[in-house]
Amino acid sequence: MNFPAVISRDARMMAIIEKAKIRGKRIDGHAPAVTGEALQQYASAGIETDHESITLDEARQKCRLGMKIAIREGSAARNFDTLWPLLNEFPELCFFCSDDKHPDDLAISHINALIARAIGHGVEPMHALRAASLNPIQHYGLNLGCLQIGDSADIAEFDSLTTMRCLRCWKSGQLVAENGQTTLPYLPTTPINRFDATQKQPSDFKLPSTDGARRIIVALDGQIITDETEATAQSANPEQDLCYIAVVNRYADTPPAVALIKGFGLKDAAIASSVSHDSHNIVVVGTSTEHLCRATNLIIQVQGGLSLTADGIEKTLPLPIAGLMSTGTCQDVAHAFTSLSNTAKQFGCPLASPYMTLSFMALLVIPKLKISDQGLFDVSTFSLI
Repeated sequence: MNFPAVISRDARMMAIIEKAKIRGKRIDGHAPAVTGEALQQYASAGIETDHESITLDEARQKCRLGMKIAIREGSAARNFDTLWPLLNEFPELCFFCSDDKHPDDLAISHINALIARAIGHGVEPMHALRAASLNPIQHYGLNLGCLQIGDSADIAEFDSLTTMRCLRCWKSGQLVAENGQTTLPYLPTTPINRFDATQKQPSDFKLPSTDGARRIIVALDGQIITDETEATAQSANPEQDLCYIAVVNRYADTPPAVALIKGFGLKDAAIASSVSHDSHNIVVVGTSTEHLCRATNLIIQVQGGLSLTADGIEKTLPLPIAGLMSTGTCQDVAHAFTSLSNTAKQFGCPLASPYMTLSFMALLVIPKLKISDQGLFDVSTFSLI
């Protein structure tokens, strides 16, 4: 994921790649907006795939260098409508992937919907089908997919190529799903978790002072990259779409890192999540330090999950397994998640998927400006600000 280190031939990074090659491992990439000479350097290091392409030209450049493109359509990052022409241009080099997909979306469809959409755009049906099956199977050397005698009987039955609605699914010859319902029994899970953060006070979320302009994260709808701007603001200003953003270390009781962000559009509210790639600390966006504190403390109280606070409102979706997963059913989790997302939108958030976008604001390998538990991070220079 540290693509600048690959491009600059950082000794530690190259040693990791070399060890992977020696062990016969596939080397997946993570290079958003990397093109030209930098991309040539990146690909020549042995990077084989990428799921972060943003533009069609960028993806074409990667294909021409022999890289394989995973066309991503998740809940926050939606690149299918831009990249689908690759399926006809480079049919042997394309996969489908979701990267991150929330339960409300998973309850409706998954990779099957991308096959139908691709065919609807005029992609050759076999090109769309192989992107969902044969191509990744061959690339990763998986011993499945052919249904020859002796192969594992992993089979999915669909109604048609135009809708790709799954009718039945078999795993190792056992019927495991039919008409949208699993046939497998529920297995109780003992949660594994770690939450060492303690309850916070509003004063813990004080924005660091600055004499001049400060750098401000700009969240983008439908993308996990960010833009940035500058302002002399010394506090949040919801009327100008200027909110606080903070990261609270969940593994140690340390002070939060606080900055400003645009794009979330909240009015008198805050949303927080312990699903925060890749360290999964608590990330929270809100209009006041009081809201930041309340939303964060709700997460700490339930030992991980999603939360929302507003005037007279407190909502949570507990995720007791590592602060990342629920023990509930997909339908129950999807219902609770949809309620949180809709409430965030009622309080001004214009993003299609507020919590999914929030979960990428602390991912330090995705441009342009992000935040960690130690402060703002410039991805282009790969350094704290």
